[in-house]
Amino acid sequence: MTIFNRYLCWTLLVALLALSGCASRSLNRAPVEDRNAPVVAATEVTPPKPMSGLENAGRVGFYTVKPGDTLTRIALDSGQSPSDVVRWNHIENPNRIEVGQVLRVIPPADGDVVVKPVTKPSITTTAAAPVASAPAAAETPASAAVRPLPPDGTITWVWPANGSVLAGFDEVKNKGVDIGGAAGDPVLAAADGRVVYVGAGLRGYGNLIILKHDNVYLTAYAHNRTLLVKEDQSVLKGQKIAEMGNSDADRVKLHFEVRRQGKPVDPVKYLPAR
Repeated sequence: MTIFNRYLCWTLLVALLALSGCASRSLNRAPVEDRNAPVVAATEVTPPKPMSGLENAGRVGFYTVKPGDTLTRIALDSGQSPSDVVRWNHIENPNRIEVGQVLRVIPPADGDVVVKPVTKPSITTTAAAPVASAPAAAETPASAAVRPLPPDGTITWVWPANGSVLAGFDEVKNKGVDIGGAAGDPVLAAADGRVVYVGAGLRGYGNLIILKHDNVYLTAYAHNRTLLVKEDQSVLKGQKIAEMGNSDADRVKLHFEVRRQGKPVDPVKYLPAR
C-alpha cells in the first residue's frame, strides 16, 4: 500500500469516527422546552365548611338526619309540626335536608341557641313526592280562626270514618288502623286541633293530613282523594277534613294514626267503643 493510500484510509477513518460522535450526541440531546406553551395554574381547593349544629348531635331534642329521611317524617316521628321544625332550624327548602345535618325537634327554650341554617349546598336525601293539589273547603269563621290548643290530657275523640276496621294496629307492620269505605266518603277530624301538614310528601301515605291536638298528640289521615283543609287552619272534632280515596294505596281506605309524643299508639284505645 502506498503512502497516499494509507493517508486516504486514515482520513476516512477519522471522518467516520467524527460522524459517529455527532450522531450519538444528537440522539441523547436534552428535550426542547416550548416556552410559548400556556401555563396552567394549580386550582386551589377550598375545603367545605362544616355543617352548623353538629355540636348538638346526640343531645336530647335534636335529631341527626339519616339517608332516606324526609323532614315530614322526622317531624311526625318527633311529634312536631313540620312547619315548626322548619322554623326552629331556619330551613329554606323543606324538601332538601342533608345527611348528617342536626335538627332541633323540640321548641327552643329561653336562652337556647336556635340552630343556624346549613351554609354549604345541601343534598336531597330522598325524592319528595309532588304535593297533591286539591280544592280547599270554604272556611267558616269558626274554622278559619286559629284557636289555642287544649290543655294536655283533655282530648275527647271520635272515629274519623264510619267504615269497618280492615287492619288493626301493629307496632311493626301497621302504625295505625285502616278503615274501609267508598271513594268520597267523609274523613273527619278525630278531635279539635290545628292542621300542621297537608300534602303528599311522605312516601306510602298518599294525600295526607296531620293534625296537632296539644303538645302531646298528633293524628294522621292518609290515602285521601281530596284534601279540604289548609295548613295552620283550626278544625273542630267531627269536622270533615278530607274525602276518602286510594292515593298510594291498593284500595280505598283511610289509614289513621295517633301519635303520642311522636310514638305511634293504638288508636282504638283512644276512640270510643262502637
